[in-house]
Amino acid sequence: MRVLIPGIGGVLGQRVARRLLEQGHEVIGIDRRPWLDAPPGIELYNVDIRKRAAEDVFRKRRPQAVIHMATVTHLVEKTAERYRINLGGTRAVFEHCRDWGVEHAIFVGRHTYYGAAADSPLYHKEEDPPMAVTTFPELADLVAADLYACTALWRVPNLVTTVLRMVYTLGPTGHGTLATFLRGRHVPMVLGFDPLFHFMHEDDVTTAICLALEKRVQGVYNVAGPQPVPLSVVVRGTARSPIPLPEIAFRAALGRFGLPRLPPGALAHIKYPVVVDSEAFRAATGFVHQVDEVRAMEEYRNAFPVRG
Repeated sequence: MRVLIPGIGGVLGQRVARRLLEQGHEVIGIDRRPWLDAPPGIELYNVDIRKRAAEDVFRKRRPQAVIHMATVTHLVEKTAERYRINLGGTRAVFEHCRDWGVEHAIFVGRHTYYGAAADSPLYHKEEDPPMAVTTFPELADLVAADLYACTALWRVPNLVTTVLRMVYTLGPTGHGTLATFLRGRHVPMVLGFDPLFHFMHEDDVTTAICLALEKRVQGVYNVAGPQPVPLSVVVRGTARSPIPLPEIAFRAALGRFGLPRLPPGALAHIKYPVVVDSEAFRAATGFVHQVDEVRAMEEYRNAFPVRG
């Protein structure tokens, strides 16, 4: 199958591309970032997904499937550019899929779509509303991109559309929001709160995305691996030291004293859990995670040891 991956230059994009190549697929990638050590056999186009040159790739190469991974978080881009990349890029991808005969489109989203709040359900199901737009404004563009991808389910009936809401990743690459939050020696926590964190190893994320392609599933699916664990367990399991702070001190200390820098909306995600029910995805694809939470934390700890 000829598979196009917008966002192939990212850590997960590269892992998915390698896996698909191993499985015998023809892999094409679009990204503004270069992939200097890409394996032979992967066809790369160093273009912006929102530009005419990207549509030319669709027109000339006529991919059968597209795995859209060209979205960014508040950790990577400022607000204005992030909106253009996430929402504008997603709109361009699905318009090109419609116009150039793509058979299957996969949007790789995030479970933080659901948001974190004191009254949130413990396990979110796919039909739950996107409360992140009220609790974490910096996630609004990712929520909008997710919702736009969902509209393809009825706007483009000839296109098999899959929307995946993936939990955090954790493993030796250090990719993702959770891995970045844990990077320092000390990890701040809000005094009196110890929320469950849902994450999975990068290898299992790669497997899940490739399974969605193989099984050609249509619809919206939460994707998770092992059971969620409390933040304090994640901190100690990665050999870090938790620093419980009163909320007012937590806000004041972020980005100082070696602690991570977070936007104000992220505070809710340090206080309350965002945990998903992934049973529908497992039933549709047969997905079974191979790396448990203990090994994922161990591999991250070994790759990013605390110095001194």
